[in-house]
Amino acid sequence: MTRTVTIIGINGHIGHHAAKAFVSAGWTVRGMGRSNRKPIAGVEFIKGDADSVPELKHAIGDSEVVVNALNLPYHEWDKGRMEAQTARVIEAASGAGRTLLFPGNIYNYAASLRDVTPDAPQHPETPRGAIRVRVEKQLRDAAKDGDLQVIILRAGDFYGPNNTGDWFDYVMLREASKGKLAMMAAPAIGHSWAYLPDFGQAFARIAEVRGKLGRFENFHFAGHWVTSGEMTEAIRKAAPVPLRANMAPLAVLRLIGLVNPLIREIMKMRYLWENPMRLRDERLAAILGDDFGTPFEEAVAATVRPFFSATSKRAA
Repeated sequence: MTRTVTIIGINGHIGHHAAKAFVSAGWTVRGMGRSNRKPIAGVEFIKGDADSVPELKHAIGDSEVVVNALNLPYHEWDKGRMEAQTARVIEAASGAGRTLLFPGNIYNYAASLRDVTPDAPQHPETPRGAIRVRVEKQLRDAAKDGDLQVIILRAGDFYGPNNTGDWFDYVMLREASKGKLAMMAAPAIGHSWAYLPDFGQAFARIAEVRGKLGRFENFHFAGHWVTSGEMTEAIRKAAPVPLRANMAPLAVLRLIGLVNPLIREIMKMRYLWENPMRLRDERLAAILGDDFGTPFEEAVAATVRPFFSATSKRAA
């Protein structure tokens, strides 16, 4: 039986890896984007603008599953932009009993929460967290009022091979060419990480069992729960050059934030590094199975080595 999924935002971190996972699982995969910047074998690319509901509907076509992998630039979430973007996707996907998959994050929860489970109350610490809460309410309401099944898959910070725009290249390995590695937190503080190839596979696994799930579901992807010290050592072990580990230069980053809106907004989320908030979900763990996921050190090595290879090519 043919199974078809449309990935909206095919060029983004999540969209790219979700598309690869669905292809591997034997789905017919369509990917919508403004350009085909990252072609994937087995994916039908559909050029389109996500600001247009008709173009979204065209890309979705007869797909049973839609992955909303769109994400505005980090410093452009406000003024209702993210809510408007979500509303357009809901409108385009509704009307045929489809399943809409959406990547959530941890911003919805209070810093005092240690075990972040799907049934935990959502009390955001920041305006960005409040935006995410409002977006998820839109999705919940759509599942309740229409014929759309909505499944949220929540994860921690992303990392993966050839990925840009994450903590690895923005901060941690920013001065790797000088032999420096920035630690984001004290060595003993834990942090939730999501290795992007694994996260993409989790979307495909959930899509396979969607018929057994409710109209609205909120799953939490555990990923790799490691301390800052463990992440530091894994990066140093994988790096082809010696790296000296020191705490991230927060004062310098705050100064950069005065002129760089992206860094400014990133620094507002500093509390996520100072508080060990661990994602847990027994239901999702059972769906994925005991053998799911890439071992932590293997995932870090697969991420770090291409980073240094790309750096060497730029320097040549």
